[in-house]
Amino acid sequence: MLRLRSTKFNLMGTKNIMKVFSNILDMVGQTPMLEIKNIDTGPCRLFLKLELMNPAGSIKDRIGVSMIEEAEKRGDLKPGDTIVEATAGNTGLGLALAASQKGYPLILVLPDKMSQEKIFNLRAMGAEVVLTRSDVAKGHPEYYQDLGKTIAKEKNAYFIDQFGNPDNPMAHESGTAPEILEQMDGDLDAIVLGVGSSGTVTGLSRYLAKHAPNVDLILADPEGSILADYINHGELHDKNASWLVEGIGEDFLPSISDFSRVKEAFAISDQESFDAARLLLKNEGLLAGSSSGTLLAAAIKYCRAQKESKKVVSFACDTGNKYLSKCFNDFWLEDQGFIERELHGDLRDLIGRLHDERATVVVGPDDSLTTAHNRLRNAGFSQLPVMKSNKLVGIITEDTIIRFVFGKPEMMNRSVSDAMETAFIKLNKDTSINNLVSLLHVQPYAAITDEELFLGLITRSDVLNYLRKKI
Repeated sequence: MLRLRSTKFNLMGTKNIMKVFSNILDMVGQTPMLEIKNIDTGPCRLFLKLELMNPAGSIKDRIGVSMIEEAEKRGDLKPGDTIVEATAGNTGLGLALAASQKGYPLILVLPDKMSQEKIFNLRAMGAEVVLTRSDVAKGHPEYYQDLGKTIAKEKNAYFIDQFGNPDNPMAHESGTAPEILEQMDGDLDAIVLGVGSSGTVTGLSRYLAKHAPNVDLILADPEGSILADYINHGELHDKNASWLVEGIGEDFLPSISDFSRVKEAFAISDQESFDAARLLLKNEGLLAGSSSGTLLAAAIKYCRAQKESKKVVSFACDTGNKYLSKCFNDFWLEDQGFIERELHGDLRDLIGRLHDERATVVVGPDDSLTTAHNRLRNAGFSQLPVMKSNKLVGIITEDTIIRFVFGKPEMMNRSVSDAMETAFIKLNKDTSINNLVSLLHVQPYAAITDEELFLGLITRSDVLNYLRKKI
């Protein structure tokens, strides 16, 4: 008879098994701490507090719950009220989490540079998303905060105002900060953090001043933000710069901000941020967002600059699954100029998706028009090469499909070969850019070849992107 050995099972450490929760809002906070082991941090030990493990995926879950529940306690929010907020996305997700559980309609105003994944997530959670310009400064009617206030006033709604709401830093003073000290057994030297609404830095400052005054606060700031110069030089610039990292950096000082205990600031480029986020995934298996990359890059710089060993804490602020189309997308990085590819000095340098790298989405002549339409839609393209035995035999476009099937929807089952264009602009790779641009006035794309070998398509968008990277 098979006899089981009398062993006490310890799955992931029995003492750490989490309890069953009855409400998802009770799961906000108490996030784990991870020591970084596979990235060079100089003489220091670096730890990341995994705020991406909050239910809606970011540190902003804490303030979403705090600002709503405290407003309820004061009577500022009553059943049936609508909440309005201006956000870079993660505060919106934290608010959407709390609002959906409590039954409040939610309107969120987002700058138009935010990732599509974040927008889709917010809408799926029931929020109404209003997109506005990301290239204007505070005081402009299209600036996201100004527009949010306007919408709240027009709809007689509650503008929750994370940038001026004291319940924002309170969430970190009462939750995030004591959690860090407890997890580190009170033994740490510095915390590297970013600033969006400034709730984290203000809340941590207040708590540490009372309970751990020797802990230094170090700011990680995107290049283009005004905060690094303010911390390092006391200079407050009135500039309208831009950066691609989402969620941190500012062009003004939020009214709730307290930077009095911030010792030093590092200005981190978009390139450094994206590289660090990808390094974190590759070396530590942690899929964190672009702002986490900013913090990690700054933390590494700080750690490597130290002359003696220190314990340093930073944050994985949010999950990277909201940035898969951006900083974890090689094509997007290449289009933005963050990844350099081999240059040839001919039209190959303008092709956005090279066929010989299997980066081109294609369709076969015997495929159905339904298949072609699905591939066009999924890829976000307007045209696809039609390939047979690795030979370019045609182009299928949204326009050709519409003209072929309009009024006869059953024709979507016909073959691509029935509708594809066989007369299209085909250019050798050595053709001048001037000639290419002239021909693109006639047709919005051109097939580029090396004699009979198909290299890829160049669209008007590819030309514009090529010229932009030349600036």
